[in-house]
Order: sequence, then C-alpha cells, then structure tokens
Amino acid sequence: MKTTTKLTLSTAFGLMVASAAAAECADPIKVGVLHSLSGTMAISETTLKDTMELLIAQQNEAGGLLGCEIEAVVVDPASDWPLFAEKARELLTVSEVDVIFGSWTSVSRKSALPVLEELNGLMFYPVQYEGEESSRNVFYTGAAPNQQAIPATDYFLEELGVEKFALLGTDYVYPRTTNNILEQYLIDNGIAADDIFVNYTPFGHSDWSTIVADVVELGADGSQVGVISTINGDANIGFYKELAAAGISADDIPVVAFSVGEEELSGLDTSDLVGHLAAWNYFQSAESELNDEWVAAWKAAMGDERVTNDPMEAHYIGFNMWVNAVEDAGTTDVDAVRTAMYGQEFPNLTGGTAVMLPNHHLAKPVLIGEITADGQFDIISQTSEVPGDAWTDYLPESAVLTSDWKDLGCGMYNTETETCVQLTSNY
Repeated sequence: MKTTTKLTLSTAFGLMVASAAAAECADPIKVGVLHSLSGTMAISETTLKDTMELLIAQQNEAGGLLGCEIEAVVVDPASDWPLFAEKARELLTVSEVDVIFGSWTSVSRKSALPVLEELNGLMFYPVQYEGEESSRNVFYTGAAPNQQAIPATDYFLEELGVEKFALLGTDYVYPRTTNNILEQYLIDNGIAADDIFVNYTPFGHSDWSTIVADVVELGADGSQVGVISTINGDANIGFYKELAAAGISADDIPVVAFSVGEEELSGLDTSDLVGHLAAWNYFQSAESELNDEWVAAWKAAMGDERVTNDPMEAHYIGFNMWVNAVEDAGTTDVDAVRTAMYGQEFPNLTGGTAVMLPNHHLAKPVLIGEITADGQFDIISQTSEVPGDAWTDYLPESAVLTSDWKDLGCGMYNTETETCVQLTSNY
C-alpha cells in the first residue's frame, strides 16, 4: 500500500532553511546535553533533555545559528555524580561541543566544575541551588537562595504564621548549604534553635513514617509547624504518600518544596496534596501569551499529557540568551560568548524579562504556588524580577563576598579587603 505524507508550508520552509544552513557550514554547532536519563534523578532530568532537543529543533527550523545547523549531543550520566565529570570531559574533548546545558543536583554540577574550568568549557545550569559559588565557566539560570528559599521562608513566617520549622532534605550539598543559610535566617528572625528540626535522607529514600511522625511531634504543644523541603528526585513520591497516609493536610502542616514541580507531581495522586506549596520562578499556570505559545509547542511535540516546569523555563531562557550571545559575538568561542552574555535580556514565560548579570545569575521573579487537584499550581504570590545573589547575605563569611566577572574578573571578591579571593570554584 502506498502512503503519502503531507508537508505543511511552514515545515517545508523550515527544512529548506535548515538545508541551506547546513550547506553553508562544514560542521554543525554542537550543544552538549548533560542530564540523567536513568537512575533516581531521571524523574526530573529526562524532561530537560527533551526540552533541549525541542529548543534546538526550533532554532534549526528558524535557520540555525551562524549559518550552521545545531546538533544535540546527548549523554546519560545516570544519576552517578562522578560520571558527570567523565561525561563533561567526553563532551568537550571527544564530541567537541561548543556549550553544555545540564546537571540538576549540585553534587553533579560540582563534579563537572573542575573539568569545565580546566578545559574552559561553558555550561548553563538550570536548577535552583544553594549559591555560595560563582564559576566563570557556568551561567546559573536557576534560582539562587534569595530567589527561592528566603522568599518562601518569609511567606511561612509572615503569611502562615509558622512557629516551628522542619527542614527536610536529601543528603547532599544543596540541601545542607541551603538549610545552613535558612537556619541562620530563622534564628535572625526570632525562631529558637530548638524549634528548628533538620533531617537528611539518602537519594531514593522510601520509608518516611518515622520522619513524618517526628514532624508531627514538633507541633505537639499546639505550635504551627511548617516543612521546608529540599528533598530531590523520586524520594518525593514516598514523602508525600506518607503525609497523606498520616492524614496530614496543608492546613495542618504546610509543606513548601523547592524541588517539586509539575513533572514530579505528574506521577502522583495529588488529591491529598492540595494546598501544599512550591516556590519557583515559573509555573505552567503562569498567564502570559508567550507561556501559552510555549506550552502549546511543548504539548504538540511531546503529547498532551506532558507538563512544563521551572527548570525547563531556565533552559528556555539560557538557550535563547546563548543563541543571541553567539550571534552578537559572531562565534561560538567560549571567551567571546561569555563577554557577550553580560546584559543579555530575554522575555521570561511569566510576562517579564530575564537579565543576565555580571555574577552569571539571572534577575527572575519569585512565585509561590499551591498544588491543585490536577497536579498544577495556583500562583498565590509573585514578585517582580529579583537579581540572583551568588553569595548569601545571611552567613558572615559570605556577606562580604561579591561576584563580578564582567568588570572585576572575579567570582569571589572580598569587598572589605578589595581583593579577589580565588578565581576557581570551591568544589
């Protein structure tokens, strides 16, 4: 049986443009995609691989970059943190990629950092993190603590009247550093140290009964308890299931999560999670024409059941800024692109504009959303754009530090001694 395929005018034009671009360019521009497609973090990172492939396809349909087609080079570091370094080296030396978009956990990013700095590679990191770092080889397009953790804590203190805090995290650098900052911030705001319960669990942790019981016990005297969650990956599934099994609602003990978005909720029955919170810089439910277009394009490419989320928007912003910086520089050379990145602006999906700062962080709005029964978020709070801060103001040793790669050429500059402490990152 003979089959026929319809080729739309826009698709045909896109193919003609891409073919013309390829004809002008001997080799494609290679974009490395460094995200776990297996292991405990695949629940979160696979979507980011898909995002990069869609963004690259869209750019190729629009004519490519510098007369060249863009090629995605995808690797799977498999939620194995040392493997991120190995795969980053493979991307830069064997595949010879021009840029890398990748990592989720801070331990995976820190694993790749020495390789990036040794080989002068460039990586865009799309996930909220703990700060206390600034590498000339990384652009941090996710939230710093002042763009997520601190505003969420303020919401608990000011809007919900939380008196005792349970800081629950996965046992690695991001939750530990973030909670170190939050403990000091809470104490500075009058919360007694004894009223702060901190607990860490391994990646993939599944037995939450004892921990949830400890959280409930924290409020035995009638105090309002709130949970700040830096639990990552598929461990979230067991945590929320245990909350529901214990009959705990958001009215009883509200949870605000920093690593749970639409993708993580898509695998859960969210009926018992209604009212719990998450703090991000983007939710799929954001109302803007650009977001409507992006969500429609995503679902058209991936299926109606697929959702968008915050780290996806970070890749959307970062990739488009990188494309514009390459065009401004006229080359994919890392040093030239880095210089062209400073001051880049690109519309975010929430109706504002993202700006790349000299400290390699973005100015982004802070959103707090309530989980709804359909696994989406009702946005209950949104700020204007907040400049990302690489070094927190709430730890004395960090308060004196600033990052400015554009004018000072230093990511760890001591403002008291007016000296650059070091040029490489703290691994």
